Amino acid sequence: MKDAIISARGLARSYSRGSEQVHALRATDLSIGRGEFISIVGPSGSGKSTLLHLLGLLETPSAGSISLGGREMIGLKERDLVKERRGSIGFVFQQFLLLPTLTVEENIELPLLFSRKPVSKDRIAGIMEMLELSHRARHLPHQLSGGEMQRVSIGRALVNEPRVIMADEPTGNLDTATADKIYSLFKKLNQGGLSLIVVTHNMELAGKADRVIRLRDGRIISD
Repeated sequence: MKDAIISARGLARSYSRGSEQVHALRATDLSIGRGEFISIVGPSGSGKSTLLHLLGLLETPSAGSISLGGREMIGLKERDLVKERRGSIGFVFQQFLLLPTLTVEENIELPLLFSRKPVSKDRIAGIMEMLELSHRARHLPHQLSGGEMQRVSIGRALVNEPRVIMADEPTGNLDTATADKIYSLFKKLNQGGLSLIVVTHNMELAGKADRVIRLRDGRIISD
């Protein structure tokens, strides 16, 4: 694929469970272009989350290669992988993973502190405005709705200006109307040039993406 942000070749992940060898992902080739909005779907156990975690450099493959922005990732030292994750990829999960003692503003700022980057209050304010969270800036997570908490997690994923957002069942804990709003937000971010890869069980929401990848038994069955 021309101008791919992520390329995987022969990507596989297996592990032992007692005496059983589990093939979570079998040899997989995949290219994701810059600015694409992709949904990954399939039944439970099909390898969706495994594929996302491998592409996001959160897990190490058993075989194969992954390049990010044209740079091979396999074989890099852990500190270099951490640098790539923090600088290039924003993550959104089903469980919002907000720190309960930090405000909305502080939760969004947090990745900058880990990356040792200066905190721009104007940038944080702009993210909160875009996410319609400005009026919640000083609130703690327990004071927010589920949709608001997920928008905070999206703000946290955006703050390091990643090249791609990866989301694992980001609407799994949300009602239908709120889930639709989250996907509308994803669409807006994608139209701004951001690449998105979203794992979901919801086929209706998956159809809002530009490209749908279906997995079964650790293999891509359609793309």
